[in-house]
Parts: sequence; structure tokens; C-alpha cells
Amino acid sequence: MKVNTALLGTICETPGAPGHEQRIRELVLREIKKHADEISIDNMGNITALRKGKSSAKKVMIAAHMDEIGFIVTSIDDRGFLHFIPLGGFDPKTLTAQRVIVHGRKDVIGVMGSKPIHMMSPEERNKVVPIGDYFIDLGLPKKEVEKLVRVGDTVTRERALIEMGNCVNCKSLDNRVSVYILIETLRTLKKPAYDTYAVFTVQEEVGLRGVQASALAINPDFGFGLDTTIAFDVPGAKEHERVTELGKGTAIKVMDSSTICDYRMVEFMRQTAEKHKIPYQMELLPAGGTDTAGIQRYSAGGAIAGAVSIPTRHIHQVIEMCNKDDIAHSIQLLTKCVEELHTYDWSFK
Repeated sequence: MKVNTALLGTICETPGAPGHEQRIRELVLREIKKHADEISIDNMGNITALRKGKSSAKKVMIAAHMDEIGFIVTSIDDRGFLHFIPLGGFDPKTLTAQRVIVHGRKDVIGVMGSKPIHMMSPEERNKVVPIGDYFIDLGLPKKEVEKLVRVGDTVTRERALIEMGNCVNCKSLDNRVSVYILIETLRTLKKPAYDTYAVFTVQEEVGLRGVQASALAINPDFGFGLDTTIAFDVPGAKEHERVTELGKGTAIKVMDSSTICDYRMVEFMRQTAEKHKIPYQMELLPAGGTDTAGIQRYSAGGAIAGAVSIPTRHIHQVIEMCNKDDIAHSIQLLTKCVEELHTYDWSFK
């Protein structure tokens, strides 16, 4: 399966900070309109695309969040510099002198600024600059800035997708690669075993908020989270710290800090991958959580939940990196699992 890097790039580059997913939502709606039996948008902005299955006896929910980590403007100082707070967790050491896009009355390019190294004390030079010490420089005086930007406007990273070997490199692969995978799954899915609700959720990066509302509405029996995970396969990483590695296949989540996946779902996913000769690796993430937790907990009696995870380097930094084969294998595993859920014995053993 070939990865459509042009579409993936458009998805990654489209802005959508938590609570401000308007543009990415419109893109998703355009891409899925021919591949769903019903499409709806709830009050929070979650998109639900229903594909009717061979049976309506059970419900399946798949969640991929649309929002990306970003920032929100808190003030404009007398010299026109913007001050901000983060929306979602961000690694501050990667912010220095990076371009960003301020989404004001129109989009404006800015630069993340901080104290020059020449003006730092020896102690300051050896420390990571706290995120609160950064500012955004638009290169404009305050009067011009105030014509374009207001307090409450959002800010996202400015980085286009490029290919590096067999990898893609871009901002917001967390979690736009999963948005792409879910779109492609809807496109390639033949007939799901059960009614399947593909949900493109909002506000995951600030606390799994959108998925909770969606799961309460759908009340699924089965669930799949779809998100990136850490590929700590870089210099200095010990073997037991790697979590996943790029190019070793899609990842089947066992647990993270918010979810212990249902052991039946983990085994079903493992067996499905082996049956179809889909390369996979097992994922145990010591910190961080995904929409999987919301699916599992916010349905009556709980859902039998698991997750397809996409190995990713440099997560929550200015750029992130995924392997194209891992992306393709994630689409294949998710598709086969949704089509073959009815073949597994889901009783407790």
C-alpha cells in the first residue's frame, strides 16, 4: 500500500489547535463524504462517520483526534510582542527561533523569541528556557499587531511535510497521521463486521475531552484508539526504553498511563496481524494517554478497547517523524480488525 504523502502533508499542515479545529474539520469532511453511510457533527465539533456493518448487534468506535498541540495568545505588550500559554504538552527546548503561525484576523508568521545567549548568565546557558520566558515576534509595531491579533487567538507550528528516506517529517504528525489513517481506512474498508463509528475527535491534547462526549453518545461495545506513540530508537536509548522503533511495523498497545487495554483485544489484534502477515510490535508506554481511555471508560459497562499506535520520533517537538511502511501497516491492521471482529471468541477465559 502506497502512502499518499500529498494528502498526508495537507492534513498535517492544516491548523487546528485544541478547541479551534475548524479548518481541519472541513478538510476531513471533504475527504470522507463519499465513504460513510451517515456523517454528523456534535456540539463539541467531533465528526462521526458511520459505516453500517454486516450486523447491528454490536457497535464499534474508532477515534483519531484532529487537534494538534499549539498555543493561545494571552497578551500583547507595548512593543508588539505576543505572550502566550501552551495548549497541550510541548517540549520547550525545541522552540527557540522557530517560525509559528498566529491565527488572527488573518494568518501571520511569527518567530518564537527568547533571551539571546550572549545576554545569559553562565547558569542560564546550561538550563532549558522555561516556556513562560518565550515570546512571539511578528516584526511589527504594536498598532499593526493589534489590527491583526487579539487575545485568545491561537498559534500553531509552521513546518511543511518533507520525505526523508522512507520517512515523513512534519509538524503535527501527532495526531494527523492517525487522521490520515482513519480516512484511508474508511476508503479501503469493504464491509465491517458491525456498525462502525469512525470519530475524528477534538481537544484530545488537553485532556481527552472530545472522545468522552462521543463515547457517551455512541455507547460502543468495541473500541480502537488511533494515535502516535514514542519511537525511542535513537542514540542513548537503552533497549528496554525504546517503546517502539521506526520501520518495525505498526504497534499494538498493551497499556499506557491512562489505559490497560483489554487482554482479549490485544490478543485479537496480535492474531489478526499474524494471520495477514502484517508487521507489528507491542507497545507499553510508561507515560501519556490517548483517546483509547475515553472509549474504554465512557460507555455503559465499558468497551472492549485496544489501540493501533504509530511509532513516531521527536513527539511534541517542532517536527515529528514516521516511517511510511509503519503507516501503511497501521491502515492494514485497523481495516482487518474491523472486518473480522465477529470471528473472535470474546468471552472471558
